[in-house]
Amino acid sequence: MSILMKEKTIDHVLRATWMAVSKMYNEEAGKAGSTMATGFALLSIDPEKGTPSTSLGPKMGMEATSLSRILKSMEEKGLIIRKKNPKDGRSVLLHLTEFGKEMRDFSKGVVLRFDEAVKEAVPEEDLKTFIDVAHTITDLISNKKIYNNQENNREHNRNNFQK
Repeated sequence: MSILMKEKTIDHVLRATWMAVSKMYNEEAGKAGSTMATGFALLSIDPEKGTPSTSLGPKMGMEATSLSRILKSMEEKGLIIRKKNPKDGRSVLLHLTEFGKEMRDFSKGVVLRFDEAVKEAVPEEDLKTFIDVAHTITDLISNKKIYNNQENNREHNRNNFQK
């Protein structure tokens, strides 16, 4: 067994941390009768100009089917309204209602409080390093620097599995 399997992998640390953050956000959102996904959508919609529905999925990193369910729920709860895009009659702009703006402010407060708490607990240099590492991981993934050569990766995985 390789040394990585005895220690926590980077993947494990990332997933465990995100699961804790996600759970915390859902608990806070639940206090206002909402969810983390709804809060994230509210924060991704321009409160003044609205946001094209087609750009929201990529902005949030969500598939269209998942986003459709969230938007339907948000519309039913009176958080958003859909209006035809005046620049392109075929597309739709999502606009926040007054209630949607209130809930957006609530969501923004939750995110900012989390930021404050982390900044109070973690030295600035450590935070900078964390952010640098996160950017590096994102770059490795988005530029396909990890799994770009499938044959080499299969051999590497086979060799590590046998250790």
